[in-house]
Amino acid sequence: MSEALSAEAAPDVVEPEYPMARGRCPFDPPPELERRLAEEPVSRTKIWDGSEPWLFTRYEDVRALLRDPRVSADPGRPGYPPQSPGIAARRKRATSFIGMDDPEHATQRRLLTADFMVKKVERLRPRIQHIVDELIDEMLAGPKPANLVDAFALPLPSLVICELLGVPYADRAFFHRVSKVLISKEATPQQSLDAVEELLAYLRGLVEKKLTDPGDDVLSRLATGQVAQGTMTADEVASMGQLLLVAGHETTANMIALGTVALLEHPDQLDLVREGDPALIANAVEELLRYLTIVHTGRRRVALEDLEVAGQHIRKGEGVIAASDAANRDAEAFPDPDKLDVTRKARHHVAFGYGVHQCLGQPLARVELQVVYSTLYRRIPTLKLAVPLDELNFKNDMLVYGVHSLPVTW
Repeated sequence: MSEALSAEAAPDVVEPEYPMARGRCPFDPPPELERRLAEEPVSRTKIWDGSEPWLFTRYEDVRALLRDPRVSADPGRPGYPPQSPGIAARRKRATSFIGMDDPEHATQRRLLTADFMVKKVERLRPRIQHIVDELIDEMLAGPKPANLVDAFALPLPSLVICELLGVPYADRAFFHRVSKVLISKEATPQQSLDAVEELLAYLRGLVEKKLTDPGDDVLSRLATGQVAQGTMTADEVASMGQLLLVAGHETTANMIALGTVALLEHPDQLDLVREGDPALIANAVEELLRYLTIVHTGRRRVALEDLEVAGQHIRKGEGVIAASDAANRDAEAFPDPDKLDVTRKARHHVAFGYGVHQCLGQPLARVELQVVYSTLYRRIPTLKLAVPLDELNFKNDMLVYGVHSLPVTW
């Protein structure tokens, strides 16, 4: 083992915190992550609180780390490397199964597994198609240029997750506002705590209403099946609902908008997608998930005991970051990884994470994206950016990468 990688050696800190800012190409990982993947696939990195977790960038190492039960996803454990002061504060207040370890994690996750099974989600495809077509109709009837984020990318997943959870879509302005705070790296601890308290209070109120007036939705089922039986509190169900509501619309909305930018900048790939072959559309979704990897702060963990990954000794209590955006550009796993190729077989990407904590809602996200990518560019074949690429405001300040707005015309 080289001295640079030994636990006792001084950390190699090139930037003041975990690198996130993209380089000249807004679709590629930060240059520093690309350098580490090539030169130092396992190294120390300094983050905002002064701690120096281990950073893993290779595909196989990232997968090994994320499936290892000796590392914890619990942000309350000493040594866990939080993304920002605000996110650290609010995760201490609202803990859902995403921040739990087994067996508690598995127990809560199982309560939702049936709601996101592939067969059940596939039954939503006609409804999703209807929403997509309605939103496109409204956008075409409206003024040009249009903001694709507000007119299409954000409303679609918001409406779908609202219907699934039993959250009134009429309240979308409220939960869009608090969601932006919850996924912001720049929010202060107090701002994050205020936002999480607002959202928890709102969802707790919904859960309590559904105890006496249930519907055919996830929150109603959890209220009548768990809260009413005393196995979960309304606050616990609200925390679970917060995760599903925020993740259920923010991630897909950003993939719709950023995926559109990427395809518009790669017209040869857009032509293939526009043809609409279902098998190619499915491939395109996986390739865009790999190519863009919008969860760009790394998967954060902390070692529960001494262990060795990729030849590196990790001590109990040391933080680790699995850089999924770098891993998805590893040439060992994806030949010519910096090329967007919608015909590539890329489903083995780690954009949804890996192991027991991989994204529960990935079947729903896949169906939504398949419907969007097979419809939007076919129905608006002349869709184009209304401003130059370098004028777009990319989300380097958020947990989920994308664009803050997307002016388009046709």
